Order: sequence, then C-alpha cells, then structure tokens
Amino acid sequence: MTIKEQQDLIIEEFSFFNDWTEKYEYIIQLGKDLPLIDEQYKKEEHLIKGCQSKVWLHAAHRDGRVFFTADSDALITKGLVSMMVRVLSGHSPAEIAEAEIYFIDAIGLKSHLSLTRSNGLLSMLKQMKMYGLALKNADR
Repeated sequence: MTIKEQQDLIIEEFSFFNDWTEKYEYIIQLGKDLPLIDEQYKKEEHLIKGCQSKVWLHAAHRDGRVFFTADSDALITKGLVSMMVRVLSGHSPAEIAEAEIYFIDAIGLKSHLSLTRSNGLLSMLKQMKMYGLALKNADR
C-alpha cells in the first residue's frame, strides 16, 4: 500500500467516529497494537527530541526499504507514533523523505492535541523523514 493509500485509509477509519472521545480511544488502541521496538533500541540515541513523553524510534534499512519500530511511555503518544509507523514503514527512503503527510490535518488531529503533543508529533515526522533522507543519500 502506498503512503497516500495508508493516509487515506486512516482518514476513512477516523470518519466512523462521532466525537473526539471515540477518536482518542481509537488512537490508544492503535498504540496497543503497535509492534514493539526491540529493547536494545530503547536507548538515548533512539529517543525523539522534542517530545514531552519518551518516544523511541528505530529505522531498519532492508532491501531498499525502511522499516520503523517504535514505542512510547504514554498511551496517546504511542498511538500517534503507531500511525506514523503505519504510514511510512515499508517504503523506500526517497518515498519517506519526499512524502506529503496530510492525514494529521485531514482528521483534525492537530487542533485536538496539546501544544506539546503537537510538537512531539512534528518531531516524530521530522525524525522519520530525516532517516529517509539519510538512507536515500546512503543508497547513492
């Protein structure tokens, strides 16, 4: 599934919920379903800077694709990073580096997060795109 198709699917899933209480519950559930990062990557060098909660992110580069694993010590944040992993994992470094991420605004998430969580989400996206950019340049 392409990055665009994954985003469109998330937008469709969120359209089934009537209010933000249900949407937050869904985000928490997505976090519970997130395949956990290997314990060896839950170290300082894998923490995303700019997040109030602890968020660990690891990128593995295999067969020309980037596979992300992540974890967080906060339920909502774990759900947020699980959506980002779902959208970007399994794609080429170039696709990740150049991806236009629009689902966050489309589902109204940005306006329903605290400033610190919103900044954390942007930091997650920035870090994932940086991995994509670095690995894209490494592939050359």
